[in-house]
Amino acid sequence: MVQFQDVSKIYKTRRGLVKALDNVNMQINKGEFVIIRGASGSGKTTLLMALGGMLHPTNGLINVEGKDIYRMNERERANFRAEKIGFVFQMFHLVPYLNVLENLLLYPGVVKNKTGVSEAEALLERLNLSNRKYHRPSELSAGEKQRAAIARALLNNPKILLADEPTGNLDPENATEVIEYLAEFHKKGGTVIVVTHGNVANNYADRIIQLREGRIV
Repeated sequence: MVQFQDVSKIYKTRRGLVKALDNVNMQINKGEFVIIRGASGSGKTTLLMALGGMLHPTNGLINVEGKDIYRMNERERANFRAEKIGFVFQMFHLVPYLNVLENLLLYPGVVKNKTGVSEAEALLERLNLSNRKYHRPSELSAGEKQRAAIARALLNNPKILLADEPTGNLDPENATEVIEYLAEFHKKGGTVIVVTHGNVANNYADRIIQLREGRIV
């Protein structure tokens, strides 16, 4: 499903070179629920962005669903992401001037997959957001924003769900609810990869991968 072979990511800074990922090798199997954990600056988000096809590694091979994603051109990689991968972020990334339903329908690949309003509304009902579908993000609580972001990520029936600190801005009750939605996707056969500092997801995970200074430990 996901394979990293000798993956490194080096950034150039004013102070010199910074190695965010240092020769990472790992494999995540289809249908796993994996937590990636580490201190701030350990490379967690860099690893997730590289896995999602949004950050080209300096060296190494990243194979997702049997394809080397960085041998694709940008358009091919964008289409691959839209069809195979759903993203959930800590800061939600909802378009502020669109309502919840419009935010879902804006997701890349919706037109291509002929996913329509009825599918989006069904997802919102499943995530207890039917009464908020015409609300803009500013009118939602943090928990509602994150559930809307999850609905958007699930709309195209992805194979893999990537979540970067999805509970970081939530209280414990909403954090647990969000993780339970990710676990529901996992129970249906989806692969879930979560970057988190917290422990809320521990009981749902098959594995925890620890990063330290860009290396798996």
